[in-house]
Amino acid sequence: MPHVIVSTTLPDRESADDLARSLVHARLAACVSVGAPVTSIYHWRGAIETSIEVPVRIKTRAELLDALAAAIRARHPYELPEILAVPVCDGSDEYLAWIDAETRPP
Repeated sequence: MPHVIVSTTLPDRESADDLARSLVHARLAACVSVGAPVTSIYHWRGAIETSIEVPVRIKTRAELLDALAAAIRARHPYELPEILAVPVCDGSDEYLAWIDAETRPP
């Protein structure tokens, strides 16, 4: 599992863009895709909640997952942020090499 896609959601576009830029700047991610707002329906503290959230997909190396999760928690406004990592089982060699190159110090 050398590469992963990590997903999280944020409460608004500004916080999603800020997180995305900070992760790319720190080279914890090669690319962060900020999506269009979605409606999330979930259980929280014994009640069913509904929120508008902005989904974020983060492309990185698996070995950076702990540092990436710590960076998300440090900047995330939620008490319990979504941090889900999905292994990349296949991809173009060129794209995966680009992820590797962009997540290492220059």
